[in-house]
Amino acid sequence: QVQLVESGGGSVQPGGSLTLSCAASGSIFSTYTMGWYRQAPGKQREVVAAISSGGTKNYADSVRGRFTISGDFAKNTVYLQMNSLKPEDTAVYYCKADVSTSRRIRGDYWGQGTQVTVSS
Repeated sequence: QVQLVESGGGSVQPGGSLTLSCAASGSIFSTYTMGWYRQAPGKQREVVAAISSGGTKNYADSVRGRFTISGDFAKNTVYLQMNSLKPEDTAVYYCKADVSTSRRIRGDYWGQGTQVTVSS
């Protein structure tokens, strides 16, 4: 079993900053990618940023230049530094991990989400 726990969400004013953290635990054999997704009310869940164990990073166009993803795969942990936050960044942010378990079964696992609210 693999579990992901996010932390760091909260409420900030436009232009503010916030850092999200996500730690995966359980019967993990290897972690291939970790990433952040978000979902606003009435909208589909979208990818925000992702990072592979090899260090390759990808960002959504809407956050590129403002958000920075980093990871410590030895700790199965991923971070998202969010700067210059905008009201449109308001959403529930979810952490996802692509891992193989101790039984060598590969799959995606999700956290429960953390709320980020940007308003004046």
